[in-house]
Amino acid sequence: MRLFRHTTDLPADARGAVLALGNFDGVHRGHQAVIGQAQRIARDLGAPTGVLSFEPHPRSLFRPGDPPFRLSPFRVKARHVEALGVDLMVVCHFDDRFLHKSAEDFVEEDLVRGLGIRHAVCGADFLFGHRRAGDVALLERLGARHGFGVTAVGPVADPQGGVYSSTRVRDALLAGNPREAAHVLGRAWEIEGRVEHGDKRGRTIGFPTANLELGEYLRPAFGVYAVRAGVDHGPATVWHDGVANLGRRPTVGGLAERLEVHLFDFAGDLYGQHLRVQLIEFVRPERKFSGLEELKAQIGLDADAARLALSRPAAARPTAE
Repeated sequence: MRLFRHTTDLPADARGAVLALGNFDGVHRGHQAVIGQAQRIARDLGAPTGVLSFEPHPRSLFRPGDPPFRLSPFRVKARHVEALGVDLMVVCHFDDRFLHKSAEDFVEEDLVRGLGIRHAVCGADFLFGHRRAGDVALLERLGARHGFGVTAVGPVADPQGGVYSSTRVRDALLAGNPREAAHVLGRAWEIEGRVEHGDKRGRTIGFPTANLELGEYLRPAFGVYAVRAGVDHGPATVWHDGVANLGRRPTVGGLAERLEVHLFDFAGDLYGQHLRVQLIEFVRPERKFSGLEELKAQIGLDADAARLALSRPAAARPTAE
């Protein structure tokens, strides 16, 4: 997949694409339906398939005081989009200038002049332009004027009638229900990052951990999770079962929010390596213990519970992306 961080001066073979438009935070099953529709139309037209998204997420500009909320920071989102077989991804820089661009200017300057779009595909609730004045009806009128087609994809629901949405994923994670989040996403939700040096206290009690900062990720319910962690080995990712604590570590007076991951039956140095951690099942809420001995005993129980959770058939295996 080719990545463009602008809508101007694209090579000729990247213009004339069928573009799926949206934020695509999480790239859940509903997003996948929009992108899949774009791929089907592109095949019929003999055109490339693209995704057009916005970074940083517009919500960070509209509501800068909100707690972290991202399901998939940019690098992660791009990887999930690429895994769907998309030819190109275009990223519009969402700054104050872009915020004040009218819906008509966005279509004429970016979609038409810049990208030479053949067809746009979006969710039925897609809004764009200054003050979110553009909707699907306006996009259809502008498409008719400028010679590109528009397809709006309605809400996509599971067999029980629950609509796939980023909000539903966030609500599930905040409630400590990563299996529900995985159902909506079509894969386990994960946090990824570079392994940082911690206080190395885990080694002293027999449970060494790899520590990840949470950055702009949404904070799921604090507590202990059964996890699968992917360690990069060249182009391949090798997965290991494990148990993790997500939170502030109140027993040792911790203040910073972090993810501490203990990999089962693993020997090696992970400092500085890139780690992907999939939350599979919530084991228990985070709580304060009387001291390290009580904490050590509880971690042993948590590890046993995590191993059991990961052995169940319902525990999704990591995706190949």
